[in-house]
Amino acid sequence: MTLALPSQRQFAQDQAQVPPVVSATLTVPLATGEQIQYANLDHAASAPCLRSAQDAVDELLPWYASVHRGAGFASQVSTKVYERARDVLREFVGARTRDTVVFTRNSTDSLNLLARSLPKATSVVLFDTEHHAALLPWRGPWVRRIQTPSSPGDAVIALDAALAAAPTGPRLVVITGASNVTGELWPIEELAQVARRHGARVALDAAQLAPHRPIDIQSWNVDYVVLSGHKLYAPFGAGVLIGRADWLQAAEPYLAGGGATKQVTSWGDRLGVAWSAVPERHEAGSPNVVGVHALAVACKTISAQWADIEAHELALLHRLRKGLRDIPGLSELSIFDGPRVGVVSFTIAGHDAGLIAAALSAEYGIGVRDGAFCAHIATRRLLTKAGSTEQRALRASLGLGNTAEHVDRLVHALRTLVTKGPALNYRLEDGRWVPEADTRPLPSFLTD
Repeated sequence: MTLALPSQRQFAQDQAQVPPVVSATLTVPLATGEQIQYANLDHAASAPCLRSAQDAVDELLPWYASVHRGAGFASQVSTKVYERARDVLREFVGARTRDTVVFTRNSTDSLNLLARSLPKATSVVLFDTEHHAALLPWRGPWVRRIQTPSSPGDAVIALDAALAAAPTGPRLVVITGASNVTGELWPIEELAQVARRHGARVALDAAQLAPHRPIDIQSWNVDYVVLSGHKLYAPFGAGVLIGRADWLQAAEPYLAGGGATKQVTSWGDRLGVAWSAVPERHEAGSPNVVGVHALAVACKTISAQWADIEAHELALLHRLRKGLRDIPGLSELSIFDGPRVGVVSFTIAGHDAGLIAAALSAEYGIGVRDGAFCAHIATRRLLTKAGSTEQRALRASLGLGNTAEHVDRLVHALRTLVTKGPALNYRLEDGRWVPEADTRPLPSFLTD
């Protein structure tokens, strides 16, 4: 079957109301020898680059120089760009005036930094539905993981009980804004209210929420928020931790090195170090000014078009979920079947998720994720809840680079694969399914 590219007019109409991404017209080869427009339905893993972020990076690169460490004019420009980005990110999440903004590599880095900065004997409470970046960093004598709740109300009740049982002393509640597995929105304000009653601080993992919904940590009464540029249409290696400065200021630097120090002295074989205050205290090394600038520009771009972005994604999400209901044997995964951002995970009875994902790519030019989505406990619990014996699921995730044609192509492809099977033969190679005769050429920059 020949799959036709959508017309440029159709594509322009679908994309007219949302910020454009760099890969909007990317075509990929099929294993059958044809070329087709890529349907990237894996935004939840890494979103494509915004055109505005690419343009901003191109504009900055001639001025790129050392940050905080040079008297040259280019260095002054780069330093100004880097520091202005803190104000943009503070505004993007609705932070308080005194909140500090620490730039990191990604959400995982941010949460590990926060975990390293907790006062001694801090009690940490979180749900086991968290993805690994929020699930794994916490260590100590009292870390309570609450099992998957059946409803938002149950989540609130379970958190209340867990905090009531926690030892006295500092406490931290870690919550997600939108599930990495299902995209479902969590009751942030209600959970934060419970935390406040028990004297606990709240850390919000907004990695999956930030690209889809406005954030306001001040009105939600959240103490910390983390997010990643690679999920926010700025894939240049920057993330951020924003929140109250006291715990971060009292902690030893996350990394030891230049930029985190005010002064280093020597007495014989001994070194004396006076560390910088936050945020520089936890930003040792040469700052990623390019990534930080791209992240700030992406935040400004999407902030200016929230209404259009939400309408675009919700329309595609409704179209996707409606189409999936007609696929034989398909079951959606859900925590409490609540409102969600553009993420849908599912299984298809009798069909290997990895084989389906490979066939979608090789035969239809569609990119989806298969596996446990860096949230093994949550995914496997939800698979059991759905009555599946599988260990892996499929996830389709929507964003600015998607059109109605992408959604329709996925639904058509799944229906065909389920009813007729793949058109090609596949084999396992290093644990992944691949076409037996895969002649798809790599792009020229990988073959030169």
